[in-house]
Amino acid sequence: MAAIDTIIVGAGSRGLAYGRFAKEFPRELNIVGLAEPDPIRRDRFLREHELAPDLVFSDWQSLLEGGRKRAPSIINCTMDRMHFESTMEMLDAGYDVLLEKPMAPVLEENLRLVRKAEETGRLLQICHVLRYTPFWQALREVAQSGKLGRVISVSHRENLTYYHMAHSFVRGNWRQEASSGPMILCKCCHDFDILLWILQKKVAYLQSFGSLTHFRRENAPEGATERCTDGCPAADTCKYEATRRYARDGEGWPLSAVSYVPTGAARLERLKTDWYGRCVYHCDNDVVDHQTVNMELEDGTTVTLVMNGQSDEECRTMRWDGTKATLYGKFSSRGHEIRVHHHLNGEIEDVPVIAHDRSGHGGGDFGIVRSFLNSMKGNPDDSVTTARESLESHLLAFAAEESRLQRAVIDMEAYRERAVS
Repeated sequence: MAAIDTIIVGAGSRGLAYGRFAKEFPRELNIVGLAEPDPIRRDRFLREHELAPDLVFSDWQSLLEGGRKRAPSIINCTMDRMHFESTMEMLDAGYDVLLEKPMAPVLEENLRLVRKAEETGRLLQICHVLRYTPFWQALREVAQSGKLGRVISVSHRENLTYYHMAHSFVRGNWRQEASSGPMILCKCCHDFDILLWILQKKVAYLQSFGSLTHFRRENAPEGATERCTDGCPAADTCKYEATRRYARDGEGWPLSAVSYVPTGAARLERLKTDWYGRCVYHCDNDVVDHQTVNMELEDGTTVTLVMNGQSDEECRTMRWDGTKATLYGKFSSRGHEIRVHHHLNGEIEDVPVIAHDRSGHGGGDFGIVRSFLNSMKGNPDDSVTTARESLESHLLAFAAEESRLQRAVIDMEAYRERAVS
């Protein structure tokens, strides 16, 4: 079967990641168009992909003008607050859409996207890439095999390094709920989704706590300046000091967020005026820097999700306790580990995790693209994340934020009924 044509909308890090799939697997995916407002990002993408000039656009609105359908599908990698409007119009225009997570940062918009996809008969698949990593597939196989017995309790941690927290959620694009969304949604809808996918049970009750505790003006070191480039007296003792973090030669994240010019000198100049040069204690951030979500499933299993922004290592760690065995796991760029400790005989079993391909998220980036293409061909896999299925993980995130703000226990069945009414 011939490669499926698609258009990339948004040539940031996610658009580039999915674009690499077409470079490595040209018989499966063919990128025929691009919509990207930033000229540097646009040119960077075009250096990797030869596209006809009349299929290169400065924004998604221009792409959809005139009602002409230019490909069967779109991979939508716009910023979170652009997801709703752009995807609604893409679905109306007849495109199947692979949409970056989260679906949308407003609850009602998620519901409308699901309904629009079903009304138009178009495929709307969400980029919950963790489902397509060998690590999570191996963990799921263990949990569903019965090896652990009946799962009683799950502890799951999303550990952000202190510098990732500062970069994305204090200085960067996801620092404010009004311009992005609740942090528990933007960062952890992956985690809700993977837990639901493995446990295969609905959440009955939910309670959440969290706050913006550390990255506040009153916690700034004495004499700290508004910018790290202003001669801050705390520069030598501050782990967030921006010139050490960003004013370096090189490419890739997070350096490219400051400047695509790959020199330390160029980035130092940008730090004097842009977001990333600000003191982390003097920013305009308002999202939480840590949060816990406690859940009871419909069968009585308890699940705790912890989002922490002060980790030394970027990783997810987990413990699954069952009636026969306990599973310990670590999902990290430094290496993956799954161990099962059997209760009866004390045996410790190392679960092999197949090496992933070169794509990001432990192999999930390429996996989600291939899943989308197979769904378009009429051969969906059992991990496919349609908009309807993804809605449940998003509902949990919105319920967690409501619980946090109101300090309330959420009855999820009542919450679902209220949300869809």
